[in-house]
Amino acid sequence: MERTSKNAIKAACHAEYDSLTHVILCSPLYMKIREVINETQQYFVEENIDTKRAVEQHDLLIKTLRSYNVDVITLPSLRVFPEQVFTRDIGFTIGDTLFIAQLKRAIRQGEEKVLMDWLDTHGIPYIQMANQSIEGGDVLVDHDTVWVGISYRTSVDAVRELQDRLNNYEVIPLDFENRYLHLDCVFNMISADEALIFPPAFNPEDLKKIASRYRLVEVTADEQFRLGTNVLSLGKGVIIGLPANKKVNRKLRKHGYDVVEVDISEIIKSGGAFRCITMPLARNP
Repeated sequence: MERTSKNAIKAACHAEYDSLTHVILCSPLYMKIREVINETQQYFVEENIDTKRAVEQHDLLIKTLRSYNVDVITLPSLRVFPEQVFTRDIGFTIGDTLFIAQLKRAIRQGEEKVLMDWLDTHGIPYIQMANQSIEGGDVLVDHDTVWVGISYRTSVDAVRELQDRLNNYEVIPLDFENRYLHLDCVFNMISADEALIFPPAFNPEDLKKIASRYRLVEVTADEQFRLGTNVLSLGKGVIIGLPANKKVNRKLRKHGYDVVEVDISEIIKSGGAFRCITMPLARNP
C-alpha cells in the first residue's frame, strides 16, 4: 500500500466540486473483462482490455493528480479482482463520515475489504452499510443534499438506510434507466449551480427535480457512451475529462471551466471513467 503523505488524514467530503486533497486509486494491473457486467463491457468483450496500456494511462492520471497537489493513495491490486480499478464504488464519504459500500456483483465482492484494511491501518473510522447493496457511483454529495441513484447496484432499502443515518441531510433518490451502470454515468454536478446530465436517462419528474437545483449542461448520446458526465472535479473550476469528448469539453470551457484532458480510453472499455476510478477521501471547501 502506498501513500504520498505521512500526515494523518481525516475523511471529509462536503461537495463533489470542492478542492480534492486526498483520493484513493488502484492500478488496473489485472484488469480484464472476465465476466460481462455492464453494457459497455458487452460492446468491448471481444476486443477486451490491453492491460499494459490501461496501467500506463492510469499512471498518467496519477501523475496529473499529483501535479495539482492531490495526495494519491493507492490500494494493492489483487489478481482475483479484475474490476478493482473502480475504487469509487467501494466506499463514499458524506460530510465527515466514510461509508463502506455493499457491492452487488459477486465478481467485485471483497474489494471493499482491501479498503477497510488500509483504513484500519491508518486509524480512519468508517461505517459499514447493512446487507442491502449500494455502490459509490450512485452517490453524489452537494453539501446538505445527497443524490442517490436507484440502480441495479443500489437498492431502495439502502437509500432508506442512508436517510435514517443522515438526519441533517436531504437524501434524494433518483430513478434512471438501468441500462446505465451508475448515476454518475448520466449525472454529475460540477459546481454549486451547474451539473452535467444525459437527459434521456431520467423520467420527467426526476429531471425536473435536478433542473430546479442546477443549470444543466447536456451530454449527447455518443459522448454519454464515452461517459461524458463521468468527469472528476479537482476544485476551483478544474475538471479532468476525456480528450475524445470534444463537445463536452468545449461546453465546459465555454462555461469557464479549466478542462484537463487525460486519455483513459482503455479503462473506459470496462464501463467507467474518471469519477469511477477515483474515491475522494477528503476535499477542502
